[in-house]
Amino acid sequence: MSEELTPENPEMPEAPEGDEPIKQRKNGLYPGVSDELAENMKSGWADTELHDLRPIAQAAETAARRAALSARFPGERIVVPAGNLKTRSNDTEYAFRASVEYAYLTGNQTEDGVLVLEPTADGHRSTLYLLPRSNRENGEFWLSGDGELWVGRRHSLAEAAKLHGIPTADVRELTDRLRGASGPVRVVRGYDAGVEEALTDKVTAERDDELKTFLSEARIVKDAFEIGELQKAVDSTVRGFEDVVKVLDKAEATSERYIEGTFFLRARVEGNDIGYGSICAAGPHACTLHWVRNDGPVRSGDLLLLDAGVETHTYYTADVTRTLPINGTYSEIQRKIYDAVYAAQEAGIAAVKPGAKYRDFHDASQRVLAEKLVEWGLVEGPVERVLELGLQRRWTLHGTGHMLGMDVHDCAVARTETYVDGTLEPGMVLTVEPGLYFQADDLTVPEEYRGIGVRIEDDILVTEDGNRNMSSGLPRRADEVEAWMARLKG
Repeated sequence: MSEELTPENPEMPEAPEGDEPIKQRKNGLYPGVSDELAENMKSGWADTELHDLRPIAQAAETAARRAALSARFPGERIVVPAGNLKTRSNDTEYAFRASVEYAYLTGNQTEDGVLVLEPTADGHRSTLYLLPRSNRENGEFWLSGDGELWVGRRHSLAEAAKLHGIPTADVRELTDRLRGASGPVRVVRGYDAGVEEALTDKVTAERDDELKTFLSEARIVKDAFEIGELQKAVDSTVRGFEDVVKVLDKAEATSERYIEGTFFLRARVEGNDIGYGSICAAGPHACTLHWVRNDGPVRSGDLLLLDAGVETHTYYTADVTRTLPINGTYSEIQRKIYDAVYAAQEAGIAAVKPGAKYRDFHDASQRVLAEKLVEWGLVEGPVERVLELGLQRRWTLHGTGHMLGMDVHDCAVARTETYVDGTLEPGMVLTVEPGLYFQADDLTVPEEYRGIGVRIEDDILVTEDGNRNMSSGLPRRADEVEAWMARLKG
């Protein structure tokens, strides 16, 4: 990775009045910039302004979302930041991902952006505050580590306005404007400390929490664009799982990291990234719900619990789990446990339909698992007692699903009465993912159970007349899984 050209020094070109000084890395190899070089770098560049841009695919949807936001908070200024780069180490940063609230309302994904809705007599006027293209007069574009020649071209403000259908302005002017603002203000907190500092005497935690809750609940029912993006994410994820099965022999020769890397390749080629840290849990690691270290051995005869999802370029993620026999065939005890989880998932999926309570699919799945645990003599019945006391949770541990969207655990700050205690509607997308996990050190179960963990997870769309399994491209029944793996290994 290259270093910037110059250290901090007084011979740096002066920034035009009002601009921030160009930040430079200490201990660079060049002692300064000559006047001749500085002048040379200002000229001889072609005009690269893009004039034939079309609006982004979701422009109509983001406009409708902003209109709903405006209607909910009339007369109030609303501030929604994208967030800033976060340092990974020294002068390198993590890959940037804009805040979900910002991306949902704008479709824009660039760091430091801020959406502001200014109240008007008949609603709000939206402005998208962004960094303009890096300055060529003061040398920022080639001298600054954030300049165009270092990190790539940004859209001009005019280009961004065309793409997103929102008037744009220079974000470097925003904090002064916010400090001078009057009237009620709400801001989405946690993403931009500078914006929050400028509003510190104008906002309240209660009002800001109401804003974030509204934006979370707005995403509970997906529009047609969102459903299409989620299906893209799922389809890529299906291909990622197929990729993994084809290289299980290489994973056996190395570790779970080979599985992680294989799926990541599919995510980066077809999407933006993985939607969350891939869980590539082989053998007893499958009993750790969020095993993301992925540094353990992959052994023939064990199970692989693969929980992974591709994130699209618009930030919608899949969330799918399969528990696969590494050698292609379930052992008798593995199949016994797998079939129990499959039956629980079947019951859960069947309970997903419009008008049903959100909790119904969880209750249906848990009942089946409790019945199996009683049948196997692992817990004393009757089943109603087990469920009432939650005794099955020693081996089931987690809830049976969650909303899915731009966050893998989407709509997380929605009110309980509209989420967990709510009613299913067409357009909702949720996971159904029962599991059984017998820890390697659990002395309450027979030895043959210990170290086996099974989860099966699919992404389910609530439809007008029931549901659609968006991830049905991956087999679920044990014999179908074995046949699918055999075909892929071919």
